[in-house]
Amino acid sequence: MKRLITLLAIVTYCTGAVAQAKTDTLITNRKDTIRIGNIIIIKKGGKKTGNSDSTLMLSKAPRKPSRIKTNWGGVDIGFSNYTDKSNYAAATADGYLVNKPGSPNLGKDDFKVKTGKSINVNIWIVTQQLNLYKENISLRYGLGLELNNYRYKSAISYKEDGTVPYNGTLQTNKPFVFRDSVNFSKNKLAADYLTVPFMINFATNKWGHNDNQRGFNIAFGVSAGYLYSQRNKQRSETRGKEKNKGDYDLEKFKFSYVGEIGFGPVKFYASYAPKSMYEHSLDIRPYNFGFRITSL
Repeated sequence: MKRLITLLAIVTYCTGAVAQAKTDTLITNRKDTIRIGNIIIIKKGGKKTGNSDSTLMLSKAPRKPSRIKTNWGGVDIGFSNYTDKSNYAAATADGYLVNKPGSPNLGKDDFKVKTGKSINVNIWIVTQQLNLYKENISLRYGLGLELNNYRYKSAISYKEDGTVPYNGTLQTNKPFVFRDSVNFSKNKLAADYLTVPFMINFATNKWGHNDNQRGFNIAFGVSAGYLYSQRNKQRSETRGKEKNKGDYDLEKFKFSYVGEIGFGPVKFYASYAPKSMYEHSLDIRPYNFGFRITSL
């Protein structure tokens, strides 16, 4: 009687599991083994063992590993810079660059940045990896914030509109850049984007038992970004700290080629935008590179 009650309890439990997952199927592998979905019932003892008693064992079958891995959080730390292909005579003619009479015109040297102090930080909110072939070929995508700081060597300043320096009360309703009269200890343009990358990742098998001990991997693809903030941050003895927000004619959308290469837990990333970060006057194409910290 006890054996019958035990068997009925097991069948009732398994029936409930089947009702919760209609896709589960009943499979009998051997006379002494029954599988229902991811539940295995094993009967031990009986005639073959010479034991008149028999025992029922209940266990869960191992689940198939998911093809999708999700990582919440991650960060890139590196440097920002750009290639400058601007026509400065044209940018002056259309009024974007304002020059002081008697002084040299603004040019490429005025837009040079301090390489070691122009910082790029990417904060990855979520990243997912979809395995296409085992774990060797996968699609990687995510959502993050791309923060770029271009630290200028010169004393250029940005204005969204207003009074044009060196021209009295002349007003303009469009953005412009001019050479300021103040010596800045810090002068940078900050451009921040909401970014969505897509990359194909190729990886060798893991070389250790720990998930962080990966083999060699290389990935490349594209990213699309939307500019949500642009600021000209300055510091000087004369004016103190200033953070001027505005529309400085930066392009709202950014398209970049992106890639990474790594061995084990160490990864190196890079990105390059083939189009200018400015909407109209200047042709400045940004790139970033540095180290990536992530569990994927």
